[in-house]
Amino acid sequence: MRYDVRHVTRFDYGGNVKFARCNLRLKPIDWPGQVLEDYNLTVEPAGRTSTGLAEAGLAHVTRLVVDTPVRSLTIESVARLTVDRLVPVPAADPTLGEIAALALASRDLSAAGPANYLFPSPLIPLDRDIAAYCAEDLAPDRGSLEAGIALARRIQRDFAFDPHATLVDTPPREAFRQRKGVCQDFAQIMITGLRAAGLPAAYASGYIRTIPPEGQPRLVGADATHAWVLLWCGPVRGWVGLDPTNGIWMAGDHIVMAVGRDYAEIAPVDGVVLGSQAQSMSVSVDVAPLA
Repeated sequence: MRYDVRHVTRFDYGGNVKFARCNLRLKPIDWPGQVLEDYNLTVEPAGRTSTGLAEAGLAHVTRLVVDTPVRSLTIESVARLTVDRLVPVPAADPTLGEIAALALASRDLSAAGPANYLFPSPLIPLDRDIAAYCAEDLAPDRGSLEAGIALARRIQRDFAFDPHATLVDTPPREAFRQRKGVCQDFAQIMITGLRAAGLPAAYASGYIRTIPPEGQPRLVGADATHAWVLLWCGPVRGWVGLDPTNGIWMAGDHIVMAVGRDYAEIAPVDGVVLGSQAQSMSVSVDVAPLA
């Protein structure tokens, strides 16, 4: 499947912002099963951009500096990709116990190495209650793919999608207590449980193709950024995507933008602004499959 992805972020400020410095992680990374064919980034009013290095995680980072007074800022990211990724078929994969041992023994210290994703991170701390809930599906002698999809599907069944229940900084424990939240919350809960079991689990940020109800048109700009989980399943299988919001595998409808230990490492836009008034932000995302 080929996709055109358009991601527009607009900031409106209550007064003049004299200076802004932002990190943009909007360009999709190279990842198995997807190829980036074309990419363009525009900023209005124009700011100065440069290529940066990711401090952590796997991301393309663009540094943006706006040093003239502005009352609004629009950041538009446009990408064309080909995604050729099938649903994984469980086979003679290592058990969860074997994966935990392989991860501890791994000498791969790259940003994609499993050891980086074994331990708690600032936004995803360990939690006894979440660990106990997830442990029901994570017996050490269970096959890795079978266990992973079972946990993703149980989270999808047990938790209600409610965009008003949580905020971007809501800790996993609070979303777990409410049994509701959004894709970020469900991914963080699953990662908490996997790491508690000694398994490498990463936070994936990106997009998912949404299909409108039968007979209804696809609404331009009505898509959204998405979050899901990557589970390392040994050196042969590598990283496998699991989507607990929908109870499905990462496959042809998922586009990986960035991968990190948690959201803080790979937020699409973050930074600082120098101003004294409030700001509002709006985001429009369109994931359009090409004929």
